[in-house]
Parts: sequence; structure tokens; C-alpha cells
Amino acid sequence: MTVRAFVEALPKVELHVHLEGSMWPSTLKALADKHQVEAIPRTEDALREWFEFRDFPHFIEVYLTSIGVLRDPEDFARLAYDSLTALATHAVRYTEMHISLFGHLMRGVDAAAVFEGVEEGRLRAEAQTGIVARWIPDFPGDFGTDAANRTLDAVLAHRVDSIVGFGIGGIEVPRAEFADVFARASAAGLHSLPHAGETGGPDSIWSALRDLGAERIGHGIAALGDPELVAHLIEHRIPLDVSPTSNIRTRVVESLDVHPLPAMIDAGLTVTLNSDDPSMFGTDLTTEYLAAHGMGLDASALRSLALAGVDASYADADLKEQLREEIAAVEFPEA
Repeated sequence: MTVRAFVEALPKVELHVHLEGSMWPSTLKALADKHQVEAIPRTEDALREWFEFRDFPHFIEVYLTSIGVLRDPEDFARLAYDSLTALATHAVRYTEMHISLFGHLMRGVDAAAVFEGVEEGRLRAEAQTGIVARWIPDFPGDFGTDAANRTLDAVLAHRVDSIVGFGIGGIEVPRAEFADVFARASAAGLHSLPHAGETGGPDSIWSALRDLGAERIGHGIAALGDPELVAHLIEHRIPLDVSPTSNIRTRVVESLDVHPLPAMIDAGLTVTLNSDDPSMFGTDLTTEYLAAHGMGLDASALRSLALAGVDASYADADLKEQLREEIAAVEFPEA
């Protein structure tokens, strides 16, 4: 068995992947044609060029433009089904997907249409592939507290059992102003799963922990800049959902050669591996595991990453135990 075969066989959990950032070119083109959205390129070469990001703000600009093709329940059902069946081809057995809910609300799309669609697509994908999916609705922090409260209100008004958490993404702004809305989400039983420490420094992660009660951090690659923060994350077993290719494509990190993933693991941090926005970044979870191997992680470390994903997830206990057993059963590649 080669390392690639080992990675392909390894059952995986993905905890930081955006539904809208998983819109494959065929889906994007079909929906752009359906709704006559002229701002969306129509050829693969043009889309590839469109997805070359100057920096993180440019990525957000393209992201918000692309979701303009999502308008009715059928669109969201197709997106959910296509995205989840694609994850399943990479042996992803369980996923917690972020939904950019406010990005739809601000365009006048009713939350009922969003959840009706994603649930239909989720159930169809689960029945066909066996993948188990859960949702994390979020909002962009740079849109302020009104966006935060409108998003949470919509989640609570249309809540389904598959919603496990509440998140914040977008341009990384100070988190303290969102303390009240996250407290309200927590009181409603939603896990606090914010982005932090991606484009911001360690202070952003501290704020997510102290002000938002973060139970898991999206990205968190700035953590190594503060030894006290590292010690806190280790002591409290706060997982960091790391997405290496994403960091390169948004120009947050210069290259995989200098990516902090290996150092984060060496420091004793709990790290999970993720693709973030796979279609926009030209990646998938298999590619992320192979990239981690290229950064010096051997097969044992890759298996540990897969197990960390299971442990950090909100999958039910029976599924977690089943996945641990299946991950342990995959044979190591030949030396």
C-alpha cells in the first residue's frame, strides 16, 4: 500500500468546510444559467482565473458574488447533495458544514427556503452514500451585530436537529461585540464554533475563547504566536480546524513549506485537517492529507489527524466508536 492508497482508504471527518465554498463548477454554471447571473464566468478556464485570489478580502468578494446563484429550495438541495456526495468520494464519513446563512438573508432569500433545500439534499446524500452531515449556520463578522442577531433569529425560527452550532466568519474583526448573541446561541444549545486566528493574531483567538465561549476554533493558525495561548488550548483541549491549502490560496501563508501545521502538532495542540472551500481552492480532503504528508507527517501522524477529527466532532457516540475502529483498521503503507 502506498501513502496515497492509505489516505484514500482512511475514513475521514471534515469539520471546517463551507457549503457554498463547495459549489463545484458544474453546479455553479447550471445555477448561473438558471437565474441568468451574468457576473459568473461560464467556462472552466474563466472560473479558474476568477478563483485566483489577490488576498483574503478579494476571496470574500468572489465568495459573496458566487452565492448569488442560490435562490430557491431546489438550488440549495442541489448544492447540498452535490457537495456531500463529493465529500463521500474522499471517504468522508461525517461532516459539519458551515452555511453562510446571512449571505442569503441579506439578498432576501428566506431562511425557510435555505433549510428546506439543504435538508432535502442532505437526506438524499446520506441515503445514497452513508455520509452523515450536520450544519453550522454562520454570519460575516464585518457585517456587525445586526447580521449576527438576524442570523441567529433565523436559525432559531427554522431550527432542525441537524444544526449543531453557530459560527462567525468573514473579515476577521474583534469578537467582543458578539458576546451577547453567542451567549444566546449557547443558551439555545448551539455549540460555539467561530473562525479566529486566520488573518488575525493570537488576540483574535483569545477573544473567541473569552467572549464567544469557543468550543472549537476555525483555522487558529496564529496560535503559536502566544505560548500562554498554546498552553491554554492544550489544557482545555480546544481543537483547531486547520485548512492548509486555503491559507495558501488566500495568501495568509506564503507556502506549504512554511505552513505552521507540523509545528502546531509538535507543540501538542489538537488539530483537525480540513478543506474549507474545496471547489474555490481546487482541493479536497484527500489532497489536504497528502499535503500534510508532504510537510513531513508520516502515516501514523495522518491516522492521528483522522482520529482527532472524530474526537473533535459532535457525531453521536456510536458513530464515533465505529469510526475509531475503522480508522485503526486501515493498514499502514509499506516503508
